[in-house]
Amino acid sequence: MERKIIAAVEDGIRAIEQLRSKQSIQFITDIALAISTCYKEGGKLIIAGNGGSLCDAGHFAEELTGQFRQPRAALPAIALNDPGFLTCTANDFGFDTVFARGVAAYGKPEDIFIGLTTSGNSVNLIKAFELAKRKSLKTIAFLGKGGGALRGVADLELIIEGFETSDRIQEAHMTAIHIAIEMVEKELFYGPNSPFPRSLQFLPISSS
Repeated sequence: MERKIIAAVEDGIRAIEQLRSKQSIQFITDIALAISTCYKEGGKLIIAGNGGSLCDAGHFAEELTGQFRQPRAALPAIALNDPGFLTCTANDFGFDTVFARGVAAYGKPEDIFIGLTTSGNSVNLIKAFELAKRKSLKTIAFLGKGGGALRGVADLELIIEGFETSDRIQEAHMTAIHIAIEMVEKELFYGPNSPFPRSLQFLPISSS
């Protein structure tokens, strides 16, 4: 078992090491700047995925609506993971439409749609990207396994190569997301020319 554990750790390292490439560094830089610009212009993030990638979408959103490393004002991000919405839409229109329906409900031109799919072939995400582009949202894709049908579709994309299963790909995606959020916080709140105050806006007043 020890050998298998060590091999799994090495696989995880190999996936995350792909983030060292110039292409990956540029992707993280570009999405951090795109997200920062989105927030400066009054936009929000709409994030979607299936299974573990939907859990990662929720993780992505809560790091922004809550906080990441340091206290600061809330930043708007929506993960399309509400069970009532998903089951209503899937039941009435089909599961392939669930994320496009979320883009239709929430998406505005100043927003960013972000899709996470390790295969790049999830039909519900393909349809969501198509609608997001028609509605003039900026689009970001976190992909794996060659990128699938979504390769080259989004404005910005990261493809983690060389893994047949989703777990290592998702781990690398989440690392890239965390780094990008760190850069967004520095850009918006903690840099020398940061446009947003560090005060905790929109927090409830304590009754104590």
